[in-house]
Amino acid sequence: MSFIYHIVENRRRYFIFSAILLGLGLSAILISMARTGSPFRVGVDFRSGTRFEVQFEEPVEENDIRDVFAQFGITSPAIIALRGEGLDNAWQIRGEFVSPETSQAILDALNEMTPLRQEASQVTSVSAAIGNEVTRAAIIAVIFSAIVILFYIVLVFRQVPNTFRYGTTAVIALLHDLFIVLGFASITGLLLGWEVDALFLTAVLTIAGFSLQDTIVLFDRMRENIGRRPFEKIDLIANRSIVETIHRSLVTQLNAMFVMVAILLFGGISIRPFIATLFIGLLLGTYSSIFIAVPLLVTWEERIQSRAQTA
Repeated sequence: MSFIYHIVENRRRYFIFSAILLGLGLSAILISMARTGSPFRVGVDFRSGTRFEVQFEEPVEENDIRDVFAQFGITSPAIIALRGEGLDNAWQIRGEFVSPETSQAILDALNEMTPLRQEASQVTSVSAAIGNEVTRAAIIAVIFSAIVILFYIVLVFRQVPNTFRYGTTAVIALLHDLFIVLGFASITGLLLGWEVDALFLTAVLTIAGFSLQDTIVLFDRMRENIGRRPFEKIDLIANRSIVETIHRSLVTQLNAMFVMVAILLFGGISIRPFIATLFIGLLLGTYSSIFIAVPLLVTWEERIQSRAQTA
C-alpha cells in the first residue's frame, strides 16, 4: 500500500499537532484576558461604539479617512468600502463610542477633506447593552448549529450502526476548528491589533459550514463503503474513503484559497482580518475532516469493538 493509505494509523501525530494549536490559542486567550480583561480585542459590534456611513462626491483613499479619525483619537477604526448601485465613493467606518458633538465634528472634518453627500451620510451609535446582546446571540447561534448538525447526521446516517458516533465526532471536529480560530483571533489581536467584529462572526459561521460539509462528505463515503465491504476493518474503510474524496475537498478549498490570497495581498486593510480568519478556517476545515473527525471515529469504533471482544 502507498503512504496515503496509512492516514488513520498516524492519528496520534495529528492529535498531538491539534493539541499544540489548541494550547497556543488557549495561552493567547489567557494572556489577552490578563492584559485587557477580554479573550480578544472586541470590535464595535460587540461593545459600545459609533458607526459612520458616508458617501463622498469624489474618490478618496482609505488612509485619508483613517487620518481624519486619528485626529479625534480613534486610531484603529474598521473601514469598509461599500459596493452596490448608487454607492459610489461610499464608506462605512466603525470606531469607539463618541458623543454627538464629536460625531458632527468628524463629519465636518471629512467634509473639509472631500465634500460629502449630506443626504447619504449618517451616524449610528451602539450601546453596550446592544453589544452584549449581539455577543449572546452569536454564542447561542454556534451552540444551536452544533446541536442541529448532530441530530441531522444522526438522521441522515440512521442506516449505519452507531450513528450517534458519526454526529458526535463531526461536532468535535467543528468545535476543534472554532476553538483554534478563536485562538487565532486572540493571537492576531495581541500581535497585530485586529479586532473581533461582525465580519469575524460571518467568517466563523462560514468556516463551520465548510468544515461540516467536508466531514459529511467523508462520512457519507464511509457509509457507502461499509455497505459494499461489510467485513472490512474500519480503519481500512476510513483510509479508502479519505483517498476517494480527498481530491474533491482539495479542489474546492484551493479554488477559494487562491481568491483569498489575492484579496490578502491586494485588498484593503479593513478586510484583511476577515479574509485571514476565513483562510485559516478553511484550512482547518479540510484538516479536521480528514485528520480529526475520521481518526476519532475510527478510534471510538475500535475501542468499542475491543471491549466487546474482551467481554
